Amino acid sequence: MKITVWNEFAHEKTDDVVKAIYPDGIHMCIARFLEAAGYEVRTATLDDPECGLTDEVLDDTDVLFWWGHMRHGAVPDEVVNRVAKRVYEGMGMVVLHSGHASKIFQKLCGTPSGELKWRESGDKEILWVIEQGHPITEGLGENIILEHEETYGEHFLVPQPDELVFISWFSGGEVFRSGCTYKRGRGKIFYFRPGHESVPTYHNPDIQKVLINAAKFVCTPKSNSYKYGWVPPTVE
Repeated sequence: MKITVWNEFAHEKTDDVVKAIYPDGIHMCIARFLEAAGYEVRTATLDDPECGLTDEVLDDTDVLFWWGHMRHGAVPDEVVNRVAKRVYEGMGMVVLHSGHASKIFQKLCGTPSGELKWRESGDKEILWVIEQGHPITEGLGENIILEHEETYGEHFLVPQPDELVFISWFSGGEVFRSGCTYKRGRGKIFYFRPGHESVPTYHNPDIQKVLINAAKFVCTPKSNSYKYGWVPPTVE
């Protein structure tokens, strides 16, 4: 499996707190544990030419991870359309945390903004496993506890998930659909909520296990492409 981890790579350059947690960027942290799991991984960032997501890179990508927050609007529509086309053709995608507001997630989900409630107050988060036995939850207990995370709260303006894998509870009282799967064309998408830049969520072994499992889950085996448009009769 070939994975590309994309990150806008902005907070890590300007915020000392974030830089201390992810000195090489969130993308490098994620890439390292995916590589340790045996996957072939490359990284790409917003400031790379064509955001690092050229036709050549996407043609060589089975699963794309996406982390963005403060520069969603800086991703060119041409790149968004290019990525969406690959997802419909079968590329898997894992959308992380504030990626709910990215252009690509909005395009694939058909929602204007992925609106939700939020608060940065260091609340405790308990991620409850809803789909016991799901491939994404393999090796986990019944929940994951994060002592501090950014709070998200319902209502979350997204389509009804094909599968709801995790629900979060926060110590401030909110709940949130934190692990959602979708099918778009031949491609599978997993949205996973945790991962605020100012807390070390991606260093948590259980969170790493979720993302390692998710990569395998959204990866679609290669097969012949479907043909669209005019075709001759199948039966003469």
